[in-house]
Amino acid sequence: MDRRSYLSAVGAVGAGTVGGCLGGSAGGSSRSDLAVETVVDGLTHPWGLAVGGPDDALLVTERDPGRLQRVDPDAGTATEITGVPAVDAGGQGGLLDVAWGPDDTWVYLTYAIDAGGNTTTTRLGRGRLAAGGDRLTDFETLYTAEPAVDSSGHYGSRVAFGADDYLYMTVGDRQFKNFGPNHVAQDRSNDLGTTLRLRPDGSISDDNPFVGDADARDAIYSYGHRNAQGLDVHPETGAIWESEFGESDGDEINIIERGGNYGWPVADEGCTYGTGQPIGVGHDDREDVIAPVFGWPCGENGPAPSGMAFYDGDAIPEWQGDLFVGGLVTQRVVHLVVDGDDVREEEPLLADRGSRIRDVVVGPDGALYVAVDAGDAPILRLLPAE
Repeated sequence: MDRRSYLSAVGAVGAGTVGGCLGGSAGGSSRSDLAVETVVDGLTHPWGLAVGGPDDALLVTERDPGRLQRVDPDAGTATEITGVPAVDAGGQGGLLDVAWGPDDTWVYLTYAIDAGGNTTTTRLGRGRLAAGGDRLTDFETLYTAEPAVDSSGHYGSRVAFGADDYLYMTVGDRQFKNFGPNHVAQDRSNDLGTTLRLRPDGSISDDNPFVGDADARDAIYSYGHRNAQGLDVHPETGAIWESEFGESDGDEINIIERGGNYGWPVADEGCTYGTGQPIGVGHDDREDVIAPVFGWPCGENGPAPSGMAFYDGDAIPEWQGDLFVGGLVTQRVVHLVVDGDDVREEEPLLADRGSRIRDVVVGPDGALYVAVDAGDAPILRLLPAE
């Protein structure tokens, strides 16, 4: 992990009222003249954000009870989109991520389903949404992760379309605790603890890395993951970047490589809950795994990184190419400056609000939109103060 570098993440960042200003450092790509606005509030556990479609619609999923909302940032309104599939909203499950497809007519959803016999799993589906529409039509199931298990956690479930127009989707390890080589995330014969690669219609490309391997699932693109809930495409390189929860710390930022093994749990920088004992060996101690490009090892107060977005807007030029990641445990937006595979941590945003940050996205206005994870939650907008 010798590529990590840190800047101090101290000081109050954020404001508690609409139009408040953000504090921040004077150096690097931080700035102190940002306004925080509440776009809409009263949402129930927002989980995923997506901007796109023929009218640049901002869509928000509510994990529980499984609603999809279209948010109008200027009017401050939310309109429920019907036609959403039934979801299993227990534990960490429910309606999870949302993404617009490459043709801006299909909306992709990931969600937890009741698979019967007290088991659940992660499913991907899509439906069409017209400009200004309030109903998904032609909804179809595209992929269901296997196997379904008796767990209500670690669904993964973040989705992004790559520069190749393929769909990349994370599936969590479903909280299996046998930390050794027989762990599900090290077993390519199942979808758990993986990144999947699919065509937009849910079919599997012949050039996926494990196609033809009788001991591997054809959809797997990378494996050895714990529970990845952040996924985005680098705006210049087209590389797929991912954020992943560790157990006790061990949080990671990864660049996803074709066929790569990311180590969980045989190689990890975190510790077990409660004991502080290492999990496996360090990534540098194994040649067959890929180390994080950035991370928070045991004792480094990891953020529990969730949804993330590279900034590619025009409103804040000094942020171009920076990576913003929702922090659930540290209750802030993590700000990472990216230069190739060199990553350093800037001062966070919204650090004084005490809000669990589930997802971030860049809007067509260049603002950074932030989903707060709570039972009565807002969507926030960060823009330069006037």
